[in-house]
Amino acid sequence: MSGVVLLLPGGDEVSGRRPSPLVAAASVRALGRRLTRAGRGEGLAAHVVHYRYRGWNGSEAHLARDAAWAADEAVRRYGDVPVCLAGLGMGGRAALRAGGHEAVDSVLALAPWLPEEDVAAPPEPVKQLAGRRVLIVHGTNDARTDPELSFRLAARAKKANRDVCRFEVHADGHGLSQYRDEVLALAEDFVMGTLFGRAFSRPVQDALAAPPPLGLRMPLAAGFGKSLRR
Repeated sequence: MSGVVLLLPGGDEVSGRRPSPLVAAASVRALGRRLTRAGRGEGLAAHVVHYRYRGWNGSEAHLARDAAWAADEAVRRYGDVPVCLAGLGMGGRAALRAGGHEAVDSVLALAPWLPEEDVAAPPEPVKQLAGRRVLIVHGTNDARTDPELSFRLAARAKKANRDVCRFEVHADGHGLSQYRDEVLALAEDFVMGTLFGRAFSRPVQDALAAPPPLGLRMPLAAGFGKSLRR
């Protein structure tokens, strides 16, 4: 194998229960299928991370710890290959938080759940993302995870790392289902580019190169990625 993508399902803010592996895998199945198909010729390995607990659980940050453990396992199993952490919802937060792992080359966060900003608490960290390529995708009508919070995090990350971009999916909700094909095509474009050096599409190139806020509020066009479909 020459590259690994670790798929991080969603989770709860607080829960000590064990998640159902089948339910967890279902939430990232379409993304996994798309990336596996796209990277078959390159030697891509895709794995769903099975959390010990359903919850993030405050300072324990269980999901981020499990993501880091999975990155360790990828190194143990495949050696020195680039790793992409790709997470949905609370899994998106886990991907961003664990992105500082030495094996991680890139981070994909879809509709990441982020905590409300509190002047009494430290902000969500971003320094660990330095040197990684980061893509955040968020629906503008997400009622479960505030898209403005992911924009603010991206803006802070961009100050220390120019390889950060963020796409907005107009009128889509938390599941990003209205423009599912476009979101999957964007994910493929980013992951294949970061892991295997394929040329990014022009919108991704422009988003990475544009100064804030332009590259952090890049609209995902309807029909994006038709030429990428197989």
